[in-house]
Amino acid sequence: MILVDLPDETATAALAVRISALAKPADIVALRGDLGAGKTTFARAFIRARSDRDEEVPSPTFTLVQLYELGETTIWHFDLYRLRAPEEAWELGIEDAFYRGISLIEWAERLGPLLPNRRLEIALGFGDRRGSRQASLDPGTGWQARLGAISADA
Repeated sequence: MILVDLPDETATAALAVRISALAKPADIVALRGDLGAGKTTFARAFIRARSDRDEEVPSPTFTLVQLYELGETTIWHFDLYRLRAPEEAWELGIEDAFYRGISLIEWAERLGPLLPNRRLEIALGFGDRRGSRQASLDPGTGWQARLGAISADA
């Protein structure tokens, strides 16, 4: 477990940029946290970091999934807040995302047992100071070695 203090939104975005640089096809980044904890801020910065332009990144709260074709890979940005049952994710093409693209999943806990163990889980929570957050990174299979630099800086 790696704990990272995020004093402001800029720090949250910077963490997302660093993790985005480490992500590769078939990776799963599972975001957890209460409403307003910074999941969408993280997701936007992650996607923009992979893009060569200032990509518009709307929250997929109502569409549940948004795809970004970025060079050699596709980022599947899921917002599962409105999911009623884990099985509904199959209709969104989540299985394809797990094996062909990078899956960036807000409210990942709503997948229950369908969420693979081979994921980087990031829990975002509110910090002690106004506007601050804390990220707890739990590296699953394949992420431990890649997070070495982040762990050293935390």
